Amino acid sequence: MVSFNYPPCYGTELTYIQQAIANRQICGDGPFTKKCNEWIEKRFNAQKAYLTTSCTSALDMALLLTSLNPGDEVILPSYTFSSTATAAVLCGARLVFVDIRPDTMNIDEKQIEDAITDRTKVILAMHYAGIACEMDTILSIAKAHNLLVVEDAAQGVMSSYKGRALGTIGDFGCYSFHETKNYSMGEGGALLIRDPANNERAEILREKGTNRSRFYRGQVDKYTWVDFGDSYLPSDMNAAYLWAQLEAADIINENRLRTHAIYMDAFSSLARQERIVLPTVPEGCVHNAHMFYIKCRDLEERQAYIRFMRDHDVQTVFHYVPLHSAPAGLKFGRFHGTDRYTTSESNRLVRLPIYYGIPDSDIEQVIKYTRQFFA
Repeated sequence: MVSFNYPPCYGTELTYIQQAIANRQICGDGPFTKKCNEWIEKRFNAQKAYLTTSCTSALDMALLLTSLNPGDEVILPSYTFSSTATAAVLCGARLVFVDIRPDTMNIDEKQIEDAITDRTKVILAMHYAGIACEMDTILSIAKAHNLLVVEDAAQGVMSSYKGRALGTIGDFGCYSFHETKNYSMGEGGALLIRDPANNERAEILREKGTNRSRFYRGQVDKYTWVDFGDSYLPSDMNAAYLWAQLEAADIINENRLRTHAIYMDAFSSLARQERIVLPTVPEGCVHNAHMFYIKCRDLEERQAYIRFMRDHDVQTVFHYVPLHSAPAGLKFGRFHGTDRYTTSESNRLVRLPIYYGIPDSDIEQVIKYTRQFFA
């Protein structure tokens, strides 16, 4: 069976996990957590980065830090994972879904401004497949209407937009280090903060509402409960696993980009024949090969392709069901404008196997049977 994904493992993870245990500090904010935070800040020129228990918790923190109130509105795409939406729902905000661009599957920046009301507070931009949204336009709209921008860059570690790392462009950015992502700690994520004025509040929020971080730095003689908070600190053993991969970040990235390039070359003739549609990377965007997808003619052809590949022991999978059509989406939000592309394009999209270290023989099987099906 050609598997769709295997969690990344560079080879030094066990050594570092053993070191974490030997350090006798396996809870949050241990030595490996700090190493990962510092690496993210230096590599991506991020003002501040905090590892979290997941990208979901990073999104929760980001939306809480925007000081949303019940009844405020958040504009976001419907074609995204539920975590993008639940973070806003946690704050009592209403969701306003807008359509996506068919070329990148990202939020259509041209649909945002018309969706703004006097209750709008945040634009939530999700970078699909590690390919950036049109951030200059989004930031310009946000500035004109005094809105905050949160980047859901769960899939965007090592991607950039016009030279800026995804996750560092908006007011807050959120990464995922789930086992399905390019770099993993099993379950984990990171919150990136642009304005230093938000650092201390983020620390308190992450530390169960206490000022314990200030205590550890010697800034107060005891720590106490000072505000609302939760437990968003991952175990240092998880961070140790991640550290092994961050040390080899370029090697892992280049391996994935190689697989992506092989697929693009192999399927270019099918795209020219208009049998399939391949991913688009706009000018100024550098992607990280987080995924490789193709678009079939319609839902019926996609399902037939998935069945055909499964019958030949190749695992391919579709992706999100648009949130605005889900029970929770109907309950917590509304779709603004016309659903021209969100549903129709999501019905066509199917993801192919890609992960760090995928064998060439597996890549050849994917190519072989995909060509057979569309022939």
